[in-house]
Amino acid sequence: MGLWDAKGDEERDHWSFVPMASVGPLRFGMSSDEVAAALGGGEPAGRGCGSCRGESYETFTDAGVSAYYMDRMLYCVAVDALNGPQVTLGGVALVGRVPSEVEQWAWGQADRCGRELRYTHAADPELADLGLIIRAQRAGDIVLSRPVFLKERAEVTWDYVPSEEWRTF
Repeated sequence: MGLWDAKGDEERDHWSFVPMASVGPLRFGMSSDEVAAALGGGEPAGRGCGSCRGESYETFTDAGVSAYYMDRMLYCVAVDALNGPQVTLGGVALVGRVPSEVEQWAWGQADRCGRELRYTHAADPELADLGLIIRAQRAGDIVLSRPVFLKERAEVTWDYVPSEEWRTF
C-alpha cells in the first residue's frame, strides 16, 4: 500500500460499536495491556503522554487504532480512515467513507431518532448522546471519515477529546 492508499471494506476487519461501552474488541475502561492483547498482542507503534495530567495515548498502526487513556483506563478510541477496521453502528459503516455521507446519516439520526447532533470546534459532526464524533482524515487529495468513539457524553468536546487526536489530520 502507498502512503495515501485506503483499504477497501473487504480488506478491513469488521467491528461493531456499542455506544459508550465498546468498539469491536475494545471495552472502555480497559488497561493498556488489555487493549494490546485485544488488538493481537503487538506493541504500539507510538505512545506518549497527553497535555492533561493522567492522560496518555498509544497508536497501533497495524490495527489502525489510536487508544487514549485517562488514569490508565481506555476512554477514547479513534479509528484510522485509511487502514483501520470498518466499524458499524446499526449496520451503517462509519470508517473510510466520504464525510458528507456519514454526516447525512448523522442528520437522519437526529431527525428520526431524536439524537443530539452538534458540531465540534473543527466543524466535525458529533452525536453527543452516542459518544461519536465523525472527524475527517486526509487521504491524499481527498478526505475520509475517521470516527472517534467516547466512553461518555462530553459536555465540551474540546476538553474531553485528547489534544493529540485534534492534531491528527
